[in-house]
Amino acid sequence: MIITGKSNEEHLERSEEVLKRLQEAGLRANKEKCEFFKEKDVFCGHEIDANGLHKTQEKIEAVVNAPRPENVSQVRSFLGLVNYYNRFLPNAASVLHPLHVLLQKSHKWKWTEQCEKAFKNAKHLITSDLVLTHYDTTLPVKIACDASPTGIGAVLSHVMADGSERPVAFASRSLTKTERKYSQIDKEALSIVWGVKKFHIYLYGRRFTLVTDHKPLTSIFHPEKGIPIMTATRLQRYALFLAGFEYDIEYKNTKEHCNADSLSRLPLPMTEKEDTAVDAAEVFHATQLNILPVTSESVAKETNRDPILARVYDSIVKGWSARFEGDKPYHDRQSELTVHQGCILWGMRVVIPSKLQERILRELHDSYLGIVKMKALSRSYVWWPNINQQLENVAKTCSGCLQNQKMPSKVSLHPWEWTTSPWQRVHIDYAGPFKDTMFLVVVDAHSKWPEVIPMKSTTAAKTIEVLRNLFARFGIPEQIVSDNGPQFVSEEFRSFMKSNGVKHITSAPYHPATNGLAERSVQTFKQALRSMEESSKPIQEKLAKFLITYRNTPHSTTGESPAQLMLGRPIRTRLDLVKPNLNRKMVIKQQEQSRKSASAKNRATRQLEVGDMVMARDYRGNLKWRSGKVIERIGPLMYKIEVTSGVIWHRHIDQLLPTEVKLSTIQDREQTANMGVVQPEVISSSSEQTLPIVAADLQVQQGSSTHELVNESTTETSMPLATTSERRYPERVRKPPVRLDL
Repeated sequence: MIITGKSNEEHLERSEEVLKRLQEAGLRANKEKCEFFKEKDVFCGHEIDANGLHKTQEKIEAVVNAPRPENVSQVRSFLGLVNYYNRFLPNAASVLHPLHVLLQKSHKWKWTEQCEKAFKNAKHLITSDLVLTHYDTTLPVKIACDASPTGIGAVLSHVMADGSERPVAFASRSLTKTERKYSQIDKEALSIVWGVKKFHIYLYGRRFTLVTDHKPLTSIFHPEKGIPIMTATRLQRYALFLAGFEYDIEYKNTKEHCNADSLSRLPLPMTEKEDTAVDAAEVFHATQLNILPVTSESVAKETNRDPILARVYDSIVKGWSARFEGDKPYHDRQSELTVHQGCILWGMRVVIPSKLQERILRELHDSYLGIVKMKALSRSYVWWPNINQQLENVAKTCSGCLQNQKMPSKVSLHPWEWTTSPWQRVHIDYAGPFKDTMFLVVVDAHSKWPEVIPMKSTTAAKTIEVLRNLFARFGIPEQIVSDNGPQFVSEEFRSFMKSNGVKHITSAPYHPATNGLAERSVQTFKQALRSMEESSKPIQEKLAKFLITYRNTPHSTTGESPAQLMLGRPIRTRLDLVKPNLNRKMVIKQQEQSRKSASAKNRATRQLEVGDMVMARDYRGNLKWRSGKVIERIGPLMYKIEVTSGVIWHRHIDQLLPTEVKLSTIQDREQTANMGVVQPEVISSSSEQTLPIVAADLQVQQGSSTHELVNESTTETSMPLATTSERRYPERVRKPPVRLDL
């Protein structure tokens, strides 16, 4: 409330009347907040005195107190500001003539009294009512912001009916010691955020236009576009701040952006104490990096020595100008590169100088995880041009990796159905012996989380004991997939599965690819341990190192690390110390498992129909194939084959050959081929007895590795033998199993 009067007497009379009205309304005035007999006062952004309404000093302070130009570049910037509002200034050319003379190449720089007078007159013209206008809520608002190596500036303007811009207020300030080390894109973004904060009272709650001469910011700060993934952390915070305003962003060429550009090059000195506090989100964890072979200090030191990165560093800080050979990968990413504590960052990855790249490659290859996983791991920490090619070369030239390469798949596989939750389907297998130790490998189909348990005994009882502990830790799964090892097909194991409501699925005999997830995990585990054979560390330490690295590395199928999907969080490793401690959300990508055929062209899957005549693979003796007939299809690639009356084999499509010859013809040929075989000498027995014949396809070669052991689910009818036959092996006495119910 303002009370005016032409004299002191009139002022007192009016004040008394106002106070009476307040008293009648039951209102009180705080005496400490009241001021009397003032010559002038600032009210609602205007200065009021006896002569009327005027602009406040704060609005024009950036121009009135602008420092005198000290070189031709600063004079040119100031003249650009004046020329921007030239249409509102009478006789501007005459007033500015002494300053124009300073721009001539033939004229030696000398600041004279005429230049000083022209400089002051120009500032007076810009801040006069001929140029400045009052703030009007009905007119469109523009805020132009710019940054120079030493300062930032902002101009709040109205767009008039004729399309011209008239300033409402000017603002500028010098950059702090810390801010001068920012990259150019960070300085430009800082000028925008500072300008919006400075004129917050005019901008909040209404739509305005944001003008900048730095084109990358039009995409990063665009109100209708998402923030780019690789945007630096500081720019992401600035974008979140601007999200609270309603604005449009506009790009102007630097030559057309003279009003804000001049204020940034002739800024007011800093009056506030420089803020030396570091934002927690910007802290580069240099102290944590010191315990690694490559530290942030060494990266910063080598960056300064590297001829290409040193030039890139200057371009990021001072702005990109000319392009040099070798700068293209960095120039293409100029809007995403930032600097911090002497290091160059691309998003959240540290750009490594060429001298340190070999040491980083060794760190990434330390766990021997292969090309794909090394690339996935590197994308979370470091980057430099052609890093992917170098990672491939490291893996291809590593003797440990080359000596333990896996065999390529023969045919494309039918993928398992994708599970919707962790520990829903579990694949198990035995690996070894390795260093006289067997390992039970358990892999979750959803998260690819591995469990590797050293086993002194591989019996069914010991296997059940380990699985019981895993079930107590993670819960009871719905399905378990295994091969046909003796411990997995024993009656004791089947009873354990049935009593806990677990569906037990076994792979096809002699076809370990059916249990591909467990088999691949076994290969990865064995390859890693063999690659670390030269290390003298105990096997338990090697196993722990492999598991923590594998569990924290993004999987090629899911796109997420096993720890993220299994535990809902990543686990901390030594490599977490090489990057800033920033949280980022990983997007879960669910993809169907598919593999390419090893041949140049994918082959169509063979199909058989019920009743087809086939030759089935026989693994018992000298004959490789045995004739039979398809009686049932039990899976996409699995069939039941009747080889003789009452004898049924399970075979994979890869173990069957179609034939047009009838079963009886083939059997006749087999009998004819066997007529010349000399029968072994037998001893007669006084009494006749009937003994069961053990199906030949139940015999398993003892030399096979543990995870390849299988047996046939076959049924054969008992046949009477001659009383003169002799048992080749002692009769087995079966003992009832000891059942341990969970």
